[in-house]
Amino acid sequence: MNNLINPEPNKVVNRYLTVFQRKTLENTLQKELSEQYRQRILIMLLTDEGKTQSEICQILNCCPATARHWILMAKTGMSHQWQNSPIGRPKTINDQYLDRLQELVNHSPQDYGYAFRRWTGKWLSQHLARELGIEVNERHINRLLHKMGLSTSYHPERPDDSLENTHKCRIIIRDLSSTDLEK
Repeated sequence: MNNLINPEPNKVVNRYLTVFQRKTLENTLQKELSEQYRQRILIMLLTDEGKTQSEICQILNCCPATARHWILMAKTGMSHQWQNSPIGRPKTINDQYLDRLQELVNHSPQDYGYAFRRWTGKWLSQHLARELGIEVNERHINRLLHKMGLSTSYHPERPDDSLENTHKCRIIIRDLSSTDLEK
């Protein structure tokens, strides 16, 4: 990827970055970085070379919002903050939240003072928001439960497939003979 940065040595650079900032970013690229951090630095360096947002998105295959943000960082002299912004969306769900969710699902809501017998995603969300202060919508609660192999859906016990039960529920299919019809 380093050949993307200033492949033409006579090309004008340093439109937004100081010589020191540019050199620091180029040196940082030589280190082992995550792809997201590498992308941030490349966006700022390409911006400094005069590339447009759409050109940068094509070259790096990144989304316009990411390019726009790091272009702005380069233009405002904030290139040194490339590692200060966390990567991705902040994680709101922690292990304590997941443990508590699992504990709630394995107990009746009546144990916690509710009148109903089965949890729903909405009630779990509301209960956990009150208890832990983390608001998560009911669809996300259901996704978390699914990942844990749990559900709020009601699944009645399946009758076992013992021989005794099969005789009780057995349907007999046969040809009706004329003697059966007379009865």
